[in-house]
Amino acid sequence: MSITRLVTVADAPALAEVLRVDREFLAPWEPVRDDDYFTTAGQRAVIRADLQQHVLGSKLPHAILDESGGLIGRITLSDIVRGPFQSCSLGYWVRASHNGRGFATKAVREIVRVAFEELGLHRVQAAVLLHNVGSHRVLDRNGFVRFGIAPEYLHIAGRWQDHAMYQVVRAS
Repeated sequence: MSITRLVTVADAPALAEVLRVDREFLAPWEPVRDDDYFTTAGQRAVIRADLQQHVLGSKLPHAILDESGGLIGRITLSDIVRGPFQSCSLGYWVRASHNGRGFATKAVREIVRVAFEELGLHRVQAAVLLHNVGSHRVLDRNGFVRFGIAPEYLHIAGRWQDHAMYQVVRAS
C-alpha cells in the first residue's frame, strides 16, 4: 500500500493544522517561516507553487499518509535536472506523533522508487543536519551513501548550518 501521493490544494487545511501543532517540533530542522506559512492560505500558496513546478517537471511534491490515509508529512523531490545529470534533491518531514515509527523510511523508499522507475532519474541527493540522527538512519536504511560534509549549506533555524551529504544512485 502506498503511503505517499501527489499533494493537492485540498490538502492545505490539513497541512496547516499539522504545521501549527508541530511548529515547535519542526523548527530545529526547517528554515524560519513567516506566520502566514502556518495558515491554510499560506499552505495553498506553497502547494500551488509546488504544483506549478511539478507541471514543469522540476519538482515532485508528495504528501505522506498514515495507515488511515491521514496526512502526516511531506516528501518532495526538488531541483529535478535532466540531460546528462538526471538528478534531484530529496526533502521530507513527518509530524511529531508519527516520528520514529517508520513512516519516513517507507516514504523515502517509495519516492526513490518513483525517482528511478517512473522518472528515470540516475541519482537522488539528500542533505541532513549533522545532529539529525533520525534522518541519517532513514537514509542509511534506504541505501543512501554519505559522501561528504557541506559547510554552512542551508539556513536552518535562523543560522547557516553544516549538512551531511548523501546520495543513492540507480543500479546499472
